[in-house]
Amino acid sequence: MTLAETPHHKNSPNPFLTLNYESALESLGDDYYDEVAAAEFPQHILRWRNDAILPHLGLNPQAVTDEDFITAFGKFQQRKPLLALRYHGYQFGEYNSGLGDGRGFLYGQVRGTDGELYDFGTKGSGKTPYSRGGDGMLTLKGGVREVLAAEALHHLGVRTSRCLSMIETGLALWRGDEPSPTRSSVMVRMNRSHIRFGTFERLHYLRRPDLTKKLLNHVIEQYYPHLITEQDQYALFYAELVQRVAELAAQWMAAGFCHAVLNTDNMSITGESFDYGPYAFIPTYDPYFTAAYFDYYRRYCYSHQPSICKLNLEMLQAPLTAVIEPNDLEAGLAKFNNYYYIEYRSLMLKKLGFEELPNPVADELVELTIKFLQESQIGYHQFFAEMARTFSSKWRDEPGLVMNNSETILASGASAIFDEWSILYHKILNDFDWEQLEIIAKTLAANNLQTALLRPVIESIWEPIAQEDNWQPFYELLQRIQSGN
Repeated sequence: MTLAETPHHKNSPNPFLTLNYESALESLGDDYYDEVAAAEFPQHILRWRNDAILPHLGLNPQAVTDEDFITAFGKFQQRKPLLALRYHGYQFGEYNSGLGDGRGFLYGQVRGTDGELYDFGTKGSGKTPYSRGGDGMLTLKGGVREVLAAEALHHLGVRTSRCLSMIETGLALWRGDEPSPTRSSVMVRMNRSHIRFGTFERLHYLRRPDLTKKLLNHVIEQYYPHLITEQDQYALFYAELVQRVAELAAQWMAAGFCHAVLNTDNMSITGESFDYGPYAFIPTYDPYFTAAYFDYYRRYCYSHQPSICKLNLEMLQAPLTAVIEPNDLEAGLAKFNNYYYIEYRSLMLKKLGFEELPNPVADELVELTIKFLQESQIGYHQFFAEMARTFSSKWRDEPGLVMNNSETILASGASAIFDEWSILYHKILNDFDWEQLEIIAKTLAANNLQTALLRPVIESIWEPIAQEDNWQPFYELLQRIQSGN
């Protein structure tokens, strides 16, 4: 449904304002946040409403008007308090005690239909005590990029926040990395929690172990409730966080995604991906692909993401020692590599069409796939998309038929590694009966989007918006992503 097609119901109460908001984080007290006011904007144009999320809130998209979005998430009417969260963080390896929500706030917390607690968090909603000289605003292009990233990652199986709405606000902003003046937006994201590794690091910096324990109890109660009755719940919490973060890193790697800024203030305590700035999807398999132009030493390059996530978990141990025994922390972190590899192998097998394969065949297939992609430098996403699009039962007949209908493979020329890969793939297919080949085809289709969100694609979407205010390509791309194409 496009925005223009959304029906308008006059005199109906705003469903966002009548949701059953909870004061879970607010109840912790103002040691963790500052109450702030939202900016007032000269204009409110709803550019994106994520109707796919609304049923998870118990809302019927047909009963929610564009004006409901604008009133709640552009004008921020009737929602108090608005909380700018306090946190610190390691940024490119250096500790920064001058952080906090500088252009956003926690709008509210609600239960989804799954019974889980979710945050509505803003981005671009104005100055807070932590703006540090910034204007607290978000460029329209930044909003467009985050909407696209969140939806693409969600449909690639990454545990991610999603954008609920994006509203153009009519302000002219000046930025060094965009042609200025540029247009502005305010966005609301929905995710499990905005509590970060850096939230705990701030309390360690302030030498407040009492506040650390209070916050940790809150985190377990709200996000790890299955641990509450466990005697060693704190150690088990950290061990599970390690597993969640390891699996998240594997999800990024399999999706060919480079987050770009894995500072500890961008690491969620629920092991969820969020806050997308200069991210990029890799065009080809390049371990040193770096998304952020200012990451001069490739600290956060594509292949470093697992080790950086592990390092961030290790640095989180310092504040957690106020509550958790160091030996328990070390034991939890020791499992990171194993969790990561198991998840990465599983996800790569699914991209190759298999729910599971026995070892060592599974390891060999994944390793050969990566070796071929790195050697050939063919499009990472294109390779898997063409596997899904061209898969044929004839591949089972002989190795030479595997992907022989792929233009990308034909154009890449002769390759000894590809020959080795196709022989192995053919051999694996022959371990499945004819009926199971249909399941393989469905698995390939379900785990590989036909649309890759590469930088040229994003620019091709942004250009008509910037030049002609033409949003149709944006909506069409999102429709393809959401439909799995």
